[in-house]
Amino acid sequence: MKRAPLYSNSRRPAPPSPAVTPVAEPSVPTPSAASAAPFKPGVRGRVQRFYRRYEKVFSGLGSALVTLAIVAAYSAYTAPRKLTQNDIDGAVLHTLEKQPAPPSKASVAYDLVRPSVVRVNQVGLDETDNTEKAVGTGVVIDEKGTILTNIHVVAGADRILVTFADGTKSDAKVIGVQPKDDLAVLKPDTIPDDLKPATLRSTRGLRPGDEVIAVGNPFGIGPSVSSGIISGMRRDYVSPKDGKKTMTNLIQFDAAANPGNSGGPLVTTDGEVVGIVTAILNPTEQRVFIGIGFAVPIENAAAAAGMSPF
Repeated sequence: MKRAPLYSNSRRPAPPSPAVTPVAEPSVPTPSAASAAPFKPGVRGRVQRFYRRYEKVFSGLGSALVTLAIVAAYSAYTAPRKLTQNDIDGAVLHTLEKQPAPPSKASVAYDLVRPSVVRVNQVGLDETDNTEKAVGTGVVIDEKGTILTNIHVVAGADRILVTFADGTKSDAKVIGVQPKDDLAVLKPDTIPDDLKPATLRSTRGLRPGDEVIAVGNPFGIGPSVSSGIISGMRRDYVSPKDGKKTMTNLIQFDAAANPGNSGGPLVTTDGEVVGIVTAILNPTEQRVFIGIGFAVPIENAAAAAGMSPF
């Protein structure tokens, strides 16, 4: 029986020498490159053949995608709109609405003058008796603690006790009076270390309609602040008791003032003292405010203390 031919890439070996006839073991065929299974292309080959088959389709699709990307990018870009005055006004208004409201002018003025305002009391002669017999207000005008108030606040007092803004209490003495303006000057025995005198301002330039505040202890309640305007200048005050003219050249104002405000400062919105509250006008016998108050100009008050800064 003939043996099945073996396929190999190598040359067939030379036949054995006739002199030697070996007994051959059954040989196991070894597959060669020629006898191997047909070649199976990998993923890369399949992709390449797929791309070559649909190359035109892919080319058209790529162009379409590029075009879509350009259109999308152009559509996404929006040129900034030019701002109008209404836009600016609206933005400013929105910002202002979000901000906390600033303090009022009266509040600012009060904060500035408050450290200089004192409570003035008539008390018992005994130093241990601080029972209030009468109450008024005063204002510190220099670093030595000199206090301006009204004569009628301290008239007939056995003993005067002043209370500073920080709570410090001290006995005080009258060191000067100016009866025509109902002014008295007090000197306390002791003063706080951080005493802050008020800033005084000339009444020159003041006009009706200017805003002012009155600071004091109305009916013993205090410190208290009321706000209003200057109603007139160079007013005369006639005492309702005897009908005689008693004071002239006064500042008329409508910031509420009542018994206890006497001797307190009349203050501008800058926190500067322009007068000393001295009287209210009421055609009835009621000792309450009906809208007309009077203050002595600070020039007169400063002169009573022996100083004229203007």
